[in-house]
Amino acid sequence: MQRPIKVVILGAGGRDFHNFNVFFRDRGDYRVVAFTSTQIPGVDGRVYPAELAGRLYPNGIPIVSEDVLEDVIAREGVDVAVLSYSDLTYEAVGRLISRVLAAGASFMILGPRETMLSSSKPVIAVTAVRTGAGKSSVSRRIARILLGKGFRVAPVRHPMAYRDFGSGVVEVFESIEDLDARRVTLEEREEYEHYIRMGLKVYAGIDYFRVLEVAEREADIILWDGGNNDWPFVKPDYMIVVADALRPGQEVSSFPGEVNVRLADMVVINKSDQAGRDAVEKVKRNIRSVNPKARISVAVSNVYVEEPELIRGRRVVVVEDSPTVTHGEAPYGAGYVAAVKYGASEIVDPRPYAVGIIAKLYEQYPHMGRVVPSTGYSEAQVRDLEETLRRVPADVIVSGSPIDLGRVINPGKPIVRVFYEVEVVEGPTLEEAVEEFLERVRDRIPRV
Repeated sequence: MQRPIKVVILGAGGRDFHNFNVFFRDRGDYRVVAFTSTQIPGVDGRVYPAELAGRLYPNGIPIVSEDVLEDVIAREGVDVAVLSYSDLTYEAVGRLISRVLAAGASFMILGPRETMLSSSKPVIAVTAVRTGAGKSSVSRRIARILLGKGFRVAPVRHPMAYRDFGSGVVEVFESIEDLDARRVTLEEREEYEHYIRMGLKVYAGIDYFRVLEVAEREADIILWDGGNNDWPFVKPDYMIVVADALRPGQEVSSFPGEVNVRLADMVVINKSDQAGRDAVEKVKRNIRSVNPKARISVAVSNVYVEEPELIRGRRVVVVEDSPTVTHGEAPYGAGYVAAVKYGASEIVDPRPYAVGIIAKLYEQYPHMGRVVPSTGYSEAQVRDLEETLRRVPADVIVSGSPIDLGRVINPGKPIVRVFYEVEVVEGPTLEEAVEEFLERVRDRIPRV
């Protein structure tokens, strides 16, 4: 009898587990010997538990750092490495391929046909070209439009499996107190809190067969909210992709960002007011070169604060959504834009005052500007964030994180929250996109 094909799954706490669940679990012709982990600091060294891994893995599956990939391939006699995470440049993908091939294994990517689940309910998906493009503001707008039409909407969020596996198979969050009680990470708060404040439940987890079943029982329409620049786990009836005019070229040079552009029904080019016309036109040309059928809209990200007087003329330190300025490779985000817009006298460079994980991230991501990433995948990392902000000699913290940061840290300084909303200024509106989606699925939705 031929031995199983030995597999290592290259991941970052999301797509990797989904790919295992939908393709490898319970298949005797494959043997997954390990997951590797990258991008997310401090979450390797765990075990994907037996109760999730299935009958073929009574001891679970180890999760190790991607740094030891070659050692795993050699020690376990790995045949195939399966890329299962997102927000990569093509150069980074090429380097991974070279590492795997030089170590003696083959390289594999599972595509949408093999990994997208089918839903009994209509699905509208919002994804992005890269992390930090403004996807969350587009997702919020789509949810509001559908709610305004009387539909029950279930936002199903791309996984962030950074906590205990056993309690996170299916998670439904209904209140801010739910987030507190389950001790979710800062990164999870940044994706869930805005929906909860709109009065919506958020559905997430590890096993998306089961997550989708729960969401379908409670909703008329599924809103897939993508993570990083990954394609959806659920097959969409309509797909909106958000591109970033401040990073022209990424729409055809990032993986799987270009996959999303090629699958898109509509592409929204965001932050056009900050980038300038030449950048917008370059993004348009790139989109048309790979998907001439996609509808293209140009949008601005309206950044505002409720207490501008706390910024004007003050020394500020800026906090930004962590994935945007770490592996998303953006030098800054909405917080920095707001600090400039509202007349801060100085944006203090936080790097000399960083401690713990924050200091390590500045070394790992040297492109980061004078901003603090809101990294908090563990209690220790949250404390490092708090201590870094305490040490920075500034009067005020300007927070571009989409959460109420003062609820989870006490940095000894007032925090001014930055809000941002998308506004289409050219091309089809998001209302038109929703109408096109509803027309496409009109036989599958209830009358409201």
